[in-house]
Amino acid sequence: MPRIFLVEDDKAIAKNLMLLLRSEGFTAVRAATQKEALAALDDGRYDLALIDVSLPDGSGFAVCTAAKARAVQPLPVIFLTASGDEASVVTGLNMGADDYITKPFRPMELIARIKAALRKSGHTPSVCTAGSLTVDTASGKVAKNGEELFLSALEYRLLLVFLNNPGNIISRNKLLDEIWDAAGEFVNDNTLTVYIKRLREKIEDDPANPKIILTVRGMGYRLGE
Repeated sequence: MPRIFLVEDDKAIAKNLMLLLRSEGFTAVRAATQKEALAALDDGRYDLALIDVSLPDGSGFAVCTAAKARAVQPLPVIFLTASGDEASVVTGLNMGADDYITKPFRPMELIARIKAALRKSGHTPSVCTAGSLTVDTASGKVAKNGEELFLSALEYRLLLVFLNNPGNIISRNKLLDEIWDAAGEFVNDNTLTVYIKRLREKIEDDPANPKIILTVRGMGYRLGE
């Protein structure tokens, strides 16, 4: 189970991020200040650091430098910030950050970026399976019983949302929030139904009796066992 080091001074944001990370199967340790973060670096090994740039007693850049220096294995770093200015982005990337995301951000976009950084560093596998389906997120290829499937960008994004939420019920509103701008297409409640139907027709052995994308009546959908 990947261990995430979260450095965030805003209590509300930190609380929500901790809940999100744990719901996605990560363990998480939080520090609220530069001082706390530097002390926490000596308390254990981490698989990824999620660091706020602006801290009350210093800078997330300093935490990044220390984390990279003390890590016994390659440590991916993703910066969180309310500032999207180019200078901060360049500074963070030049310091060795793997990614940079500006607040406010979509929760599942952050999770996707975390998983991508973990895969890149070798901490997690890039291949996911669901029944007879195999998804290589590194190459973006999807196969069913060994034969490659061709999904649209929106269908692929929809499938990733389910794969990133194993066992969780996903409401229609959440699905719409996650995929509405994928491939630059407008998606409303009616077209979401159409895309789920199309995706099932491609990935299910029997689309009329789906085993991969299950309907939870009155609540939404979830990934099958």
